[in-house]
Amino acid sequence: MKIMTAVTTFAALVMLAGSPVAQAYGTDDHGADHGPDIVETAVGAGVFETLVAAVQAAGLVETLQGEGPFTVFAPTDEAFAALPEGTVESLLQPENREQLVAVLTYHVVPGKVMAADVVNLTSAETVNGASVTIAVEDGAVKIDGATVIQADVEASNGVIHVIDQVILP
Repeated sequence: MKIMTAVTTFAALVMLAGSPVAQAYGTDDHGADHGPDIVETAVGAGVFETLVAAVQAAGLVETLQGEGPFTVFAPTDEAFAALPEGTVESLLQPENREQLVAVLTYHVVPGKVMAADVVNLTSAETVNGASVTIAVEDGAVKIDGATVIQADVEASNGVIHVIDQVILP
């Protein structure tokens, strides 16, 4: 029964890829092998301004514009705003760059992991070396407790799954 729920959930998320919501996040029905990379896709979406600023402050822009492929669990601006007051500002300080890199690389998994591929996973190792947990709860896909609100936003060098919380290593 749990597997069937997971399959149904991922099927619904994959169907969203052609929706207006997905179009707002910069994907199309034809994939994006020829299109913008992960950073350009995030910038174009207009809901990842804090994430993009953090990636710039951490010096990770070139990495995420590299060949990849990468899977990015991307928190929205609202997710960053929900952190305790001062957290983002503190992380963006040059003296906290190492901590910022650790947090950001915890949101990245090497390889291109599409929603349909996640059905049988319970965890995935992130670029920072720690693993995130993957679960289906009440029909929603969760990454370390954060809910995937948009799956399979394709970029030329990977895929973005939009999440509603910042996950911490």
